[in-house]
Amino acid sequence: MNGSSIYVVIALIAALVLWRRTKSMYRPIRGNGTRLLIPLIFLLPALSMILNPNVNVPAWEFGAAFGLGILFSIPLIWTTNYEVREDNLIYARKNWGFIAAFLGILIIRFVLRRELSGMDPQALMALFMTVAFGYLLPWRIASFIKFRRLLLSRSYAAE
Repeated sequence: MNGSSIYVVIALIAALVLWRRTKSMYRPIRGNGTRLLIPLIFLLPALSMILNPNVNVPAWEFGAAFGLGILFSIPLIWTTNYEVREDNLIYARKNWGFIAAFLGILIIRFVLRRELSGMDPQALMALFMTVAFGYLLPWRIASFIKFRRLLLSRSYAAE
């Protein structure tokens, strides 16, 4: 895959994420919220990139990449909320700030990829996967916690 085709793939994945996110604003979240954590399972195969012995990256760079990911997760956590609507079901709250935050993170990742293009491709991919872990892990866990709080408060209010 050449450099420009990877951008097309990333843009398609981002478009899919935004489409699913905006669509989820109109459908209730069923169950106990564990489905919010399922995307974290899809990241597990990417661990092979990070643990690849051919990637010669100092530990501090992985730490910095994870820290950058945590910084990226903050606007996602702030803009992800849930609400109980009149049908007494829980929905993702409509918030276009989430889309702006997601697109901002995507643009920053594109700029970083271009600036760091002189690195070994395997090392660069491992660092970017570490950034992805850094923002997806806290964001999904915080989303799960927010959902569970609302679910439990709704259960107690019904009693």
